[in-house]
Amino acid sequence: MGVVATTLCLLACGAATARVEPRIRVLLYDDQASVRVGPAAAPVEIALSATGGRLVVAGEETPVWISDGSGPWRVGPRIVRGDILVRAREGRIQVLNQVGLEDYVASTVGGEMSASWPSAALRAQAVAARTYVMHHAGRRRGEAWDVRATTVSQVYRGIDTETSETRSAARATAGEVLTYRGEPILAAFHSTAGGRTATAGEVWGEDLPYLRVVDVEDEDDAPHTYWRAVFEPLDLKEILESADVKVGALRSIAVDQRTQSGRVERLVIHGSERTETLSGRRLRTMMGGMGLRSTLFEIRESPEGYVFVGSGYGHGVGMSQWGARAMAEKGASYKRILSRFYPGARLEQIPTRRFAGRGPERSNEGDER
Repeated sequence: MGVVATTLCLLACGAATARVEPRIRVLLYDDQASVRVGPAAAPVEIALSATGGRLVVAGEETPVWISDGSGPWRVGPRIVRGDILVRAREGRIQVLNQVGLEDYVASTVGGEMSASWPSAALRAQAVAARTYVMHHAGRRRGEAWDVRATTVSQVYRGIDTETSETRSAARATAGEVLTYRGEPILAAFHSTAGGRTATAGEVWGEDLPYLRVVDVEDEDDAPHTYWRAVFEPLDLKEILESADVKVGALRSIAVDQRTQSGRVERLVIHGSERTETLSGRRLRTMMGGMGLRSTLFEIRESPEGYVFVGSGYGHGVGMSQWGARAMAEKGASYKRILSRFYPGARLEQIPTRRFAGRGPERSNEGDER
């Protein structure tokens, strides 16, 4: 076994046999550009070698860089607990952070939800975050990492997003996960449902019994409960063409089919040259950074152009964070919040090591909330 493989095995497996609490492997960085890594007060620049197959640290080439000491460690803008491994992988630098599950949860709760929110909402988020990562960790046993540090998985910023409130939420729910038939569920969550959650089948093509359509009340305080985005015809044509949807001069775009929860499943785009269909999910992927916050929208034509009038923010599956906040403010416990958004799932205190070595992962990467 090579140096890199041996080291990755140590990072992935070593603590699991020595401690009850599992350690999560987070992909913090994956890029060609150099990155500063090391003790928080004195990181070093790590770059790729000319061939892209090794690292260059302090002028010397090495296959990997491994943290030595108790930390905390700086990785670019993040300061994290645990251990760090840096490796060259297919012409890119990858930085992996192995961190205790409950430290990871405390940070992720702060990365995903305001620490000023009611404690019941924070505790519900802690259970969802813990369940989500254990669901993926159990299916990536043979891989180098369990989750990414971004919205592709869930937001983990290290120590910066830990607060007394998020640590309290992690402690109060320590080890608790949601299960279905004894396995940690895919505990998806999103910012705002817009009044009704979506099923997993609507978004990812596979229905799951605990991710159903759920009516959500009292999201009116959420900043994205209602939104509006306007696109001039020429701008929208260019956006579509950049995704290889070429219809000529844009004549109209209309919703053709909706999902069970009312989200846009398919659109029909009429142009001067041809007519094309497009999924609502693909359109949101193309235009999410331009104001299309969900697939729960209508399209209107006006002198301004094409007006998308919508509700909600994110894919809409699982727990609405603003919905959880509203329930908590009305006195609901975190257990009641979880039972509302994950019907049929059980809240259990289970030794998480039993989930190691599970089968291949069904990944939802790319579905940013």
